[in-house]
Amino acid sequence: MPPAGLLARRVVRGGAEPLVRSVRPLRAWTRWLHGGREPQEEEIPYADVPRPGRKWERKPYVTPMKVLIRRAKEERQARQEAPCRVLEHPPANGLLVPHLVEVAHRVHRARERLLSGLASLVKGDAAIPVKRCRSNGVKCLIRFCSEVHIGDVGHEIRTCEGPNSASRNSLHVWRPGTVRDVLGFPYCYHLFDRVGKPRVVHKEKYVVPRLPAILELCIQAGVDVERYPTKRRTRPVYSIDGRIADFELDDEDGSSEAETSPEAWSYPSPPPQTSSACTAYVGNRTEEEITVREMSSRTLQSWLDMRSGAARLMRKYSVVTCGYCPDVQVGPKGHKVRMCKASKHQQRDGQHAWQEATVDDIVPLNHVWHVRDPAGDSVPLANELKRYYGKAPAVVELCVRAGAPVPVQYRSMMRLDVVPPARDEYDLVA
Repeated sequence: MPPAGLLARRVVRGGAEPLVRSVRPLRAWTRWLHGGREPQEEEIPYADVPRPGRKWERKPYVTPMKVLIRRAKEERQARQEAPCRVLEHPPANGLLVPHLVEVAHRVHRARERLLSGLASLVKGDAAIPVKRCRSNGVKCLIRFCSEVHIGDVGHEIRTCEGPNSASRNSLHVWRPGTVRDVLGFPYCYHLFDRVGKPRVVHKEKYVVPRLPAILELCIQAGVDVERYPTKRRTRPVYSIDGRIADFELDDEDGSSEAETSPEAWSYPSPPPQTSSACTAYVGNRTEEEITVREMSSRTLQSWLDMRSGAARLMRKYSVVTCGYCPDVQVGPKGHKVRMCKASKHQQRDGQHAWQEATVDDIVPLNHVWHVRDPAGDSVPLANELKRYYGKAPAVVELCVRAGAPVPVQYRSMMRLDVVPPARDEYDLVA
């Protein structure tokens, strides 16, 4: 950067316009001084290892509270000006968003490919070992914590928060894991009519079926699943004093009226799940022809496609989550089932504190510690060197261990450019 005196002379001689044209931004000046070139594409923001939040703190709001209050005032004013009006914009009027129907189908197919690929990577011939923290006893099914590790030997990092963890100095008790430990979808209640009956009351707790939230999001966006029927409208609904009124004529036999009650729903048996991943990826190639590297790359791409597609759907279709627990609900409103056991649940009579959800709430990341050298996996990660280790979502770590390339957005989080010292050298490093 030129000296301050020279810069001032340029300003006096040339005026303000040449200064705006000649002086580069701070990031560009730093890159120019270090001999680098200006990037052709937009840089990926730096993402450090995420820190677990406190259990008694509420999740941060996605939309600021001032914006929510302003929206509520505008909606109340619109109801006062026009008490009876037709809702024009989908999906609030009960209709589907046309350009998101294909996105919902892609997300649904990506979820099926993802589950099939993870099953092949965890249970196949060249399976990648998965460890989870669990109790010592064979008959005891109490899980200590939600920690998961990808590798032959579990790490020695003292982060266990389960029962009796103080007696073990917060060390984990590792047991073999499954696909559900790598990727677990939160469940929500299925809504037959997301506009006419958007809430599930407490007495319908065991009547209304539950399904993965990502699947419910795809169903509400246009995917038809035989096991979970839903009502599709052809005409928009009315809003009368803030209440939804549907004047669409039912069938003559009254079948739609009978299907509205949850007690009348009959669900056929689910189709058999196939563990083979060849039918989900390619049509003519057999399972032997697909290498582990190709399977891991396609599985990772399916996971990225599912998250990006779900984020697009959530811009139109509302999803809410509890501010204190991981429960979610797909729909315009949260349910009324009193099942929250998180912080301050006594003040809410067991009901959830609903707020706007993010894509991480319906597709949890489940961060695990990244192992740099899979060949030296026999040496576990040391607790003294945890500041030098990186983290990654369990799906990303599993696919990278199987041979998939590291995604650009997770390179900084995995700390690939950090060289950890040896165990006998960690006290010598500043």
